[in-house]
Amino acid sequence: MPLYESVLIARNDVSQAQVESIVETIETLLTENGGSIKKREFWGLRSLAYRIKKNRKGHYVLLGIECASDVLREVERQLGLNEDVLRVLTLRIDEIDETPSPVLARKGDDRGDRGERGSFRGGSKPSGRFESGRGGRRGSEDREEYRARAEAEAGAE
Repeated sequence: MPLYESVLIARNDVSQAQVESIVETIETLLTENGGSIKKREFWGLRSLAYRIKKNRKGHYVLLGIECASDVLREVERQLGLNEDVLRVLTLRIDEIDETPSPVLARKGDDRGDRGERGSFRGGSKPSGRFESGRGGRRGSEDREEYRARAEAEAGAE
């Protein structure tokens, strides 16, 4: 039987239990018709790249499916009728990879939300020439004024 990988996005105002029940209905439909779900990953609530039906976030689910093509068409039809599902994308693949997807692997990283750049909230200061964090160039008059102040302070001592 052919193998498919399907990602569905559910509305953000449904609970995690409701998203799992959507997956359960897909699984019962598949098992009744001789198919099965080989892999399932819940990616959680994530921001969308653009608004879909007035939603800015959605619950993402990745499914590795083994079924006939006509059964898959019925599954996609049922998901299209479900008003809690925003989008579905299904691709035919050669094999289902049992390792966690890159989304889950990145989610487990301890780098934080800002990646390698670091976070200002974490106590690290931004890199740059000035204490204010502005890395841009200032005019030559600013440098001369700084030197003049430093010389005046050194002469006053």
